[in-house]
Amino acid sequence: MPAFTAYDGTELAYRVVGDGPPVVCLPGGPMQDSVYLGELGGLSGHRQLIVPDLRGTGRSATPEDVASYRCDRLVDDVEALRKHLGRDRTDLLGHSAGANLAVLYAERHPERVGKLALITPSVAAVGITVTGDLRHETALLRRDEPWFPAAYAALETILAGRGTADDFQAIAPFWYGRWDDTARAFRAAEDGQKNKEAAAAFGADGAFDPPATRAALARFTSPVLLLAGEVDLNSPPGAMAEFAGLFPHADLVVQPGAGHFPWLDDADRFVAAAAAFLAE
Repeated sequence: MPAFTAYDGTELAYRVVGDGPPVVCLPGGPMQDSVYLGELGGLSGHRQLIVPDLRGTGRSATPEDVASYRCDRLVDDVEALRKHLGRDRTDLLGHSAGANLAVLYAERHPERVGKLALITPSVAAVGITVTGDLRHETALLRRDEPWFPAAYAALETILAGRGTADDFQAIAPFWYGRWDDTARAFRAAEDGQKNKEAAAAFGADGAFDPPATRAALARFTSPVLLLAGEVDLNSPPGAMAEFAGLFPHADLVVQPGAGHFPWLDDADRFVAAAAAFLAE
């Protein structure tokens, strides 16, 4: 894998897949090995994907300073990657928690972003509240699934503030458009791909300043795509519509039947939406 050196000397790895104009793809987790993104369902057939392993994950080195895992500090790693690639501007895609990093980069370096694609994004950086009522409403879309009763009971326990590790495991089916063997294998691999120490530091005190970020995004003039999954319990469409409203030029696309990993649920539909946006 190619690599570059960050501001503090940490060596960071990245993958390059596909051909065409590059788009930098920031993984979520938070702080999960980027291998889970794969080729984003075949988006690599339309664009060259530059997929970094964030510090301390995948094949990237572990930094000496644990505080450097904080999301706002990771912005400097993205900027170092842009310079390493020799790009004046780059298109940027962020998935889930990686969308927090993408919007903080857009806040600090708006002139360096061509297009910004936020895929089932986390809302921590912009301070949107995903209410319990909205999560219940989204969950009820799955009421006919055989796993629903146990998963919904666990969800109610979590939303009441009494959730255990078993409860969080029980709601796993809500993250996928289909709870099939592919989804089960995808979920089973997740724990081994995540740096838990880094994940704990990612959103530490000082990582986010939502009022400042929202003000910056209101001035961000590049095209933005927010892609939501219709049944995504983490990033439900109602909250994603509010997120899209923070930008002057944002399109919201809701992928039917998709959960938190829309390229896994319907690769063709996901690629069609993402590729069309990036080609505009």
